[in-house]
Amino acid sequence: MAETGGHHIVIVGGGFGGLEAAHRLAAGPFRITVLDRRNHHLFQPLLYQAATASLALSEIAWPIRSLLRRHRNATTLLGAVCGVDPTQKAVLLDGGQRVSYDTLILATGARHAYFGHDEWEPYAPGLKTLEDATTIRRRILSAFERAEWQTEAQERRRLLTFAIIGAGPTGVELAGTIAELAHETLRRDFRHIDTREARVVLVEAGPRILAAFTEDLSAYAERALVRLGVEVRTGHAVSQCSADGIELGGEFLPAATILWAAGVAASPAAEWLKVPADRAGRVIVAPDLSVPGFPDIFVIGDTAHVAMADGRTVPGIAPAAKQEGRYVAGVIRARHDGKPAPKPFAYRNDGNLATIGKRAAIVDLGWIKLRGRLAWWTWGIAHVYFLIGLRNRLAVALSWLWIYSTGQRSARLITGMEAEPPERNQP
Repeated sequence: MAETGGHHIVIVGGGFGGLEAAHRLAAGPFRITVLDRRNHHLFQPLLYQAATASLALSEIAWPIRSLLRRHRNATTLLGAVCGVDPTQKAVLLDGGQRVSYDTLILATGARHAYFGHDEWEPYAPGLKTLEDATTIRRRILSAFERAEWQTEAQERRRLLTFAIIGAGPTGVELAGTIAELAHETLRRDFRHIDTREARVVLVEAGPRILAAFTEDLSAYAERALVRLGVEVRTGHAVSQCSADGIELGGEFLPAATILWAAGVAASPAAEWLKVPADRAGRVIVAPDLSVPGFPDIFVIGDTAHVAMADGRTVPGIAPAAKQEGRYVAGVIRARHDGKPAPKPFAYRNDGNLATIGKRAAIVDLGWIKLRGRLAWWTWGIAHVYFLIGLRNRLAVALSWLWIYSTGQRSARLITGMEAEPPERNQP
C-alpha cells in the first residue's frame, strides 16, 4: 500500500497503548495509520462482566474509527498483520498487502497460554476478546439449561460445576460473579434444579490467590470468595482438561464448564522481527521502548518486556500500556522536532484493584489499602471514569446500580450456534 506525504507512523493494535499513542501523535505533523484485525477497541478490565451476563458487549467496546474520526491525519485499516519487513520498512498483512512506515509501533497485545497444552483450549476457553466473552457466557448459561433437563443426579452435578483455572484478577472476578449468578440471579428462574447447588471451584497452582497483592489483601479476597460459596484450591496445578472435567493433584473433578485464566503469551512480534524475547514471548525492548537494532520500531503493552529498576518487569495491564503509548509518542515527537530524547521510560504504579462479586473488592494504592464495600465503590468509580464516552459511563453505572440493588443481570442471552463444549468421551 503506497503512501505519500509526511512522516508516516504505523500503529499495529487498537488497544490501550496503541490508541494512546495515536491520540498523542495526531496533534503533530504526522500521517498515522492504525491497523487492527478487529474494528473495535475493547475495555478488557470489564470483559469478564460481559462473559457473566452483567454488561452488554456494546457497553465495553467502541469502533476504532469513531474514536479517531476527529483526527484528519489518522487512518484506520482493518487487517491482520502477519509479519514485519524491517529492511524494507513495511508491515505485512495476511491478505498480501504491505503498508510502508517511517516509524512503527507494535501494540499487538497477548493471547492465551496453555503452558504447552494447546489441546486444552476447546475445553477451557480463555477471556481476551468479545468472541471469548460470548463463548463463555453461552457455556455458563447453557450449563444451567442442560441441567434443567437432566434427571441423572451425577450428570446434573457435573453440569452445575464450574472450574476456573488461575486466580489472578480475572479468575477471581469470574469465580465471584458466577457464584452470585447461581446463588442469587438465577435461583427463581428454574423449576427442576436449585441453582444454589452450583459448585464454583477456583484453582490456583501458587500458594495464594491474587499474588500481585499483599498477603493480607489476598487473604481477605479468599475469605470473601468463600462467603460467596466459591471453593478455593491453592497449591494445585491442573494436569488434564477434557470435556468431562479437570484433573488436579491426582484428583479428577467432573465439570461441564472450565474457564482458563492462568496465563498469557505475547503476540508473535518477536518472531516477526527475529529479535530476543522472554519466556512469555515478549520483545525485550531498550529503555526508550524501541527494539534494539531497530530504532524506528517501538513495542509497547503486553508485547513488550520492560525492565524496571528493581529487576521486575512492567505488568501487562491497561494503565501501563497507556503510559508506554504516551511515552513513545513523546520520544517520536522529540526526534522529529530535533529535541533531546526523554529520559528512559519509568513506570508509575497507580495501584492494583480487584473485585470479588458485587459487594466487595480490594484496592492497593501503595500508600493506602482498602477492602470491602468502600473498595468496591472505589473500584467501580475508577472503572467508570476510564470508560469512553458519557453514554457508556451512564449505561455501565446504571447497570451496576441495578445489579447491586436487585441482583438481576439483564444480559443473560445465549447467542451463537455452539451450545456446549466438544462432546464428552462416552463409556
